[in-house]
Amino acid sequence: MPFTPFHMGPGILIKAILQGSFSLMVFGWSQIIMDLQPLWVLINGHGHLHGFSHTFVGATLLAIFSALTGKYLSELGLKIIGISKTGNIIEISWFISFTSAFVGCFSHVVLDAIMHSDVEPFYPFTLSNQFLGALSVANLHKLCLYSGLVGTVIYYVTQWRLRKA
Repeated sequence: MPFTPFHMGPGILIKAILQGSFSLMVFGWSQIIMDLQPLWVLINGHGHLHGFSHTFVGATLLAIFSALTGKYLSELGLKIIGISKTGNIIEISWFISFTSAFVGCFSHVVLDAIMHSDVEPFYPFTLSNQFLGALSVANLHKLCLYSGLVGTVIYYVTQWRLRKA
């Protein structure tokens, strides 16, 4: 899948459903972290494109890193762009940070495993990829795009209704 943007569609839908119980910023940060290893391979031309970072074991380690760093980066980002609750900084709980990072990293592995033959999600236990071809690439892109669009509508309708109440 092209870098991170397509992966954000399902995250937007999850954010719309869970609202304040999910951090889209931590989720997005985890998407970036997941694609650093493939970016490095593309830049220098050496290594396995979807290597250890695109396994569930690697994603677990990256989710922990993403949660630990993403919590503080997201809180700082929210402060910088001026989003706050009654003038106070929005704090992201550790539970939300870890949940968002794990959903981000694990969904990233699954989505990439569906379309990339070199992803080995269950390494080191097996080299097989049971997700490969579960959807066509076109349908996978549509799923990601439409989930983001539906999520955006749900999120803003919910926010609008909460403001009217």
